Formats: sequence, structure tokens, C-alpha cells
Amino acid sequence: MAEVLVVVEAGVKKVTLEALTLARSLGAPSAVVFGDAATDKLAEYGAEKIYVAAGSDIEDHLVAPKASVLASLVREKQPVAVLLASTQEGKEIAGRLAVKLDNGLLTDAVAVDADGTATQAIFAGSATVRSKVTRGIPIVTIRPNSVTPEAAPAAGTVEQVSVAVGEADKLARVVERVAEQKGSRPELTEAGIVVSGGRGVGNADNFKLVEELADLLGGAVGASRAAVDSGFYPHQFQVGQTGKTVSPQLYVALGISGAIQHRAGMQTSKTIVAVNKDPEAPIFELADHGVVGDLFKVVPQAADEIRKRK
Repeated sequence: MAEVLVVVEAGVKKVTLEALTLARSLGAPSAVVFGDAATDKLAEYGAEKIYVAAGSDIEDHLVAPKASVLASLVREKQPVAVLLASTQEGKEIAGRLAVKLDNGLLTDAVAVDADGTATQAIFAGSATVRSKVTRGIPIVTIRPNSVTPEAAPAAGTVEQVSVAVGEADKLARVVERVAEQKGSRPELTEAGIVVSGGRGVGNADNFKLVEELADLLGGAVGASRAAVDSGFYPHQFQVGQTGKTVSPQLYVALGISGAIQHRAGMQTSKTIVAVNKDPEAPIFELADHGVVGDLFKVVPQAADEIRKRK
């Protein structure tokens, strides 16, 4: 069976496991790792082979060397497709790879058929299309939270890949890395429960109310673009078209109007609960359960009821 190359996100994120799951419908999944990764996890989710490319040329520079190494690997292995995550880095690697191979590229796919046809979310998630690469092999970036990862243990044979990149790939150099502090809350894009606050929260101090409800539910905290732009919460927690895409079992929207920019990042959530004092807020068109009221009265009541049931 022909290989399908799956580029691994640092830390083996959930989207990588989703891509490995999708890859099995196209061929035999092979993971491509830049640096270190949990190879056991990759094998557990179907990676027959694990190509590892490491060294200073990879670690000391941005994505250009990764794209060059991946292009060489594609030429050598002749895979039937390449799958990457629809993250900032994944999309940049995919774009550079497509240029190097003179190949077609599809982004933000939520499904990929056996013939390489991808289902894509477009126009901020308001429509879907089915597309197919007409030049070269399918190079497809997978939108996070598109499918449920399914384990399928495979050999996971590790093979070291030689790294030889040109000077043009080294024009941007990493001079410092700062690790983000991680709390006890789950990762936003992988959480089963997300509680998000919007402009209606009022200010940064009031976001403690959002955090409290999220902690009681064992969920992650998110924020709308309006809340982030107003300085209420850090940018890395933004949910939306220009932020992160989430698809939890439960999404709670507090003081969020529901503009299309925000809906694009959360509308595939299984159950959506909205609290907003404006009965005409667009978020209610999407919500499974809505409360028209003051979130500063509704949320404390909800929190008390949750505590009683714990």
C-alpha cells in the first residue's frame, strides 16, 4: 500500500492524530517528525513508519528548512498524499511545499475521501465545498477537531532522515524560545468543554467569572475577538476565524454576540449554551440552549448549582 505522509505538530497534538486517522483511507500512514516526538503515540494511531528529521538546521530556523526536507522526502518516497495541520506553521509548510513541487494545495479540510477529494469549510465556516488537486498529489491541511481520532496500532518503524538545506532556508534564525506557562486547564483546542467570554464580560477582572465556571466544569477558557482586542484576555485564547477552532462536547458563550468571525471557530461544537442580555444576538440562532439575561446574575447561579451537584 502506498504511503501517506503526515507532518507531526510539535508535541503530537490531537490534530496530528486526526490526520493519521484520515490518512488510513488514502494509504499507509507515515509520520514525519521535525525534532522530538512521542513515537509510541504515533504508532498507536497508525503510523507504519516514522521519519525523523532533527539537527540545528531544523531547530535553529523557522519553517523553510522543514519545507525543503519534506519536499526531498516526497520526491524520494513518492507518497500518494501529504497531510498537515491547518495551523499557522502547518499552512506555511504546506504552501512552501506546494511551490517547491509545483503542486496543488487544499487548506482547511474537514474530511478527505479515498480518491483525495477534500471537503473544505469556506467563507468563515458558513459553507462547505468538495475540491480535488488537479496538479500533483493531494497536499491537504486538516482543520483541527474535524474527526475523532481512532487508534489503529502499527509498526511505527523509526527512520532517520538526512537534513541538507540551502542557505536560502536559513535567512531567518530563532534567537530565543520562551515556553508558555501551562495551568491545570485542558488545552483549548482539545478540551471537551469550553467556556468563552465576549465583550459583554465588561473588563479583564470580570473574566474571573468565566474562569470560575470553566474550572467548575473542568473545561478550558476561551475569548471572542472583541474581548481579546479590548485587552480582556490573552490573544492565544481567542476562538474564531482569526483565532483557534474548537469543537467540544459543550461550548458556553458568555456575553458573546455571535458574529460570523466567532461562529467560524466554534459552530461545530456538539452542544452550545449562550447567555446574553440581547434577545436579538446572533449567537441564539446557533445555540442549542439560550438564556436571555445578565450574565453577572446567571453565571453565579449556575456556578452554585454545579457546586451543589459535586
